[in-house]
Amino acid sequence: MTAPEPHPVAEPYAVVVPTIGRPCLSDCLRALAATAGPPPAEVVVVDDRPAPDGELPLEAAGELRPRIRVLATGGRGPAAARNTGLRAVAAPWVVFLDDDVQVLPDWGTELAADLAAADARTGGVQGRLTVPLPTDRRPTDWERGTAGLETAAWATADMAYRALALKEAGGFDERFRRAFREDADLALRVMAAGWTLVRGRRVTRHPVRPADRWASLRAQRGNADDVLMNRLHGADWWGRARAPRGRLPAHLAVTGLALAATALAACGRRRAAGLAGALWALGTAEFAHARIAPGPRTRQEVVTMALTSAAIPPLAVRHWLTGQVTHRAARPLGRTR
Repeated sequence: MTAPEPHPVAEPYAVVVPTIGRPCLSDCLRALAATAGPPPAEVVVVDDRPAPDGELPLEAAGELRPRIRVLATGGRGPAAARNTGLRAVAAPWVVFLDDDVQVLPDWGTELAADLAAADARTGGVQGRLTVPLPTDRRPTDWERGTAGLETAAWATADMAYRALALKEAGGFDERFRRAFREDADLALRVMAAGWTLVRGRRVTRHPVRPADRWASLRAQRGNADDVLMNRLHGADWWGRARAPRGRLPAHLAVTGLALAATALAACGRRRAAGLAGALWALGTAEFAHARIAPGPRTRQEVVTMALTSAAIPPLAVRHWLTGQVTHRAARPLGRTR
């Protein structure tokens, strides 16, 4: 009879889970408690609800419940929540999980292998995210956007960092108030401090969370975060962070055409206004087609894409301009001038 393979020897780790009280937290904790392998030394759930209106579903953690502590940050954003969790733990490794992920049954064993394989200059080990998509139809625009996490670099949906590397890098930059770009910013600073980041073997499931018709409009606030990234890391940060470029240049052009058509019409230049309006319509139609073509093409999806494709360019430009003003004097973390 073959003896079972022993667990890889790895340093202790803590888990930090920021949450805004979504119901998916119970699934996250339940999966974490059920995984095989060495358990976390402790789990810190950071309650970032601005106004908590009930208890968090911690009982879902089962036997892991005694290891869980809850800290409150009052709605300061995921970067501040993760920093709060980081300061509260003593383990040499800190694993950040989002509250909408579910680790797989062998996650703990694979995490131990990931940490045991890390050399002395490995500052972080990323988990592999898998996004379940419908098998009976093409994914929607929102579902495809979530599926992009499978290839995202250094996403803190499941990211293990050496605590020393985080200390040297200064932790998360709390100027990033949303769950966007704060992980890329941290990764660039960790690597700039001389650490390496690698992709591990462990796998974590990231379901597509429910979203309403206007979710893509709210996502345009990320254009302001991209301005902050430019200020902190230079215009070439996209390549170093392995981040895909968005459509901001096209949005600027389409929005400019809409403004030009309006201004020309007000000046009585009907022919020029008509040309600018036609070009705006062409640009908007191209954007809508790019989002509709790979999707399920249901009536609801087509209507949603048509409406939001007209609204996204001016919203993206508005948030980009807001970012230019808000972050005009931003300096890298720890630098005052």
